[in-house]
Amino acid sequence: MDNIKILLDPNVSAEERLSALRELGDPCESDGSWVNNHIHTSYSFSPYTPAAAVYFARKAGLSTAGIMDHDSVGGIDEFIKAGEIIGMPVTVGFECRTSVKGTALEGLRLNNPDQVSVAYVTLHGIPHGNVFECEKVLAPLREKRNERNRKMCERISELCCEYGITLDFEKDVLPLSKDCEGGSVTERHVLFGLTLKIADGKERSEAVSLVDKLCGGIADKVKNKLLSAPDEYYLYDVLGVLKSSLVSKIYVDADEELMHISDFTALAKRVGGIAAYAYLGDVGESPTGDKAAQKFEDDYLDLLFDTLHGLGFAAVTYMPSRNTKEQLDRVMKLCEEHGFFQISGEDINSPRQSFVCPAMAPYTHLYDATWALIGHEKAATKDVNDGMFSEKTTEKLPELSARIGHFSKIGRN
Repeated sequence: MDNIKILLDPNVSAEERLSALRELGDPCESDGSWVNNHIHTSYSFSPYTPAAAVYFARKAGLSTAGIMDHDSVGGIDEFIKAGEIIGMPVTVGFECRTSVKGTALEGLRLNNPDQVSVAYVTLHGIPHGNVFECEKVLAPLREKRNERNRKMCERISELCCEYGITLDFEKDVLPLSKDCEGGSVTERHVLFGLTLKIADGKERSEAVSLVDKLCGGIADKVKNKLLSAPDEYYLYDVLGVLKSSLVSKIYVDADEELMHISDFTALAKRVGGIAAYAYLGDVGESPTGDKAAQKFEDDYLDLLFDTLHGLGFAAVTYMPSRNTKEQLDRVMKLCEEHGFFQISGEDINSPRQSFVCPAMAPYTHLYDATWALIGHEKAATKDVNDGMFSEKTTEKLPELSARIGHFSKIGRN
């Protein structure tokens, strides 16, 4: 097996992948000026193992990369070591869903297309010595999530029984994940299990026809995209259509697996990470093809930011490719008014997506912010290693935006 195949193989050991990366070396083919702080790996859902994510991010021209798996920190160690091997700084964190019940946001549609009173949040810049503290919190939540995943598999089986398709969580979904190594099982895993069942033994036209029936009708341009997709993209494109159109039919509300949003900010303070709200904004046509047109938090953005500030959030993360200039201008203005650090990156979980986000180019402050984020992570990691870390370390986080120059220098050195 060649080194690229080893690098991409989630079923070999992390050490084998890192050994392959050592042989491959630095693949940088450009000036390495881009940044991306939101890369998913095989520890949530992605075609990239942590080592492969670092390699291909660097090859695409990134100067730094950030791991951001759902409910999991399982890939962080490999990601950090991969960055060290090719000499690329990295930053580490995780993404999760939180309950906003009992806050002013209860009952509102925030950044979750499937459920009200639920917010996607991210924890960035975790000091490396405190990653395990995050894992202790996340592990039982993943177990609860799998109970819900089983129920969604049952709903899919009921929906698809007339087509001779059943979906067994243990046999068809769990093996697609890194669950046994601290990875999470997401709705994408569930729907990818269904994707494989749909595609198995069928001509593409027959499979697309079945997707059309299951989703209650898909647009001709979507059908044509599936019919003409290159083989390496085809299954992921089917998954994107199912994610956009089928989830509402099989979704089971999350409950016990949700950390309360106040517990999330408390965890961030305890471990020295940067708590960020993941702004989505009202969606027209989804650039990634996995979200239907829908209204989210734009109608009550002022209330959202006031509440986040009161809850102790330090940052907001957003993706320029997803939003209009007007949406971004409004978010950036509110961030400045509330003293929120601004973090950005392209949500990578499909081979169609580029690690480079050209839409970031005009927003140069996001590049400086990335280096500030890395600088914070380096400084806080050193504090942990030196036995100097305490919750007081996080007291400087609200001032982070004003101290970008200082932390940028640390990050770049």
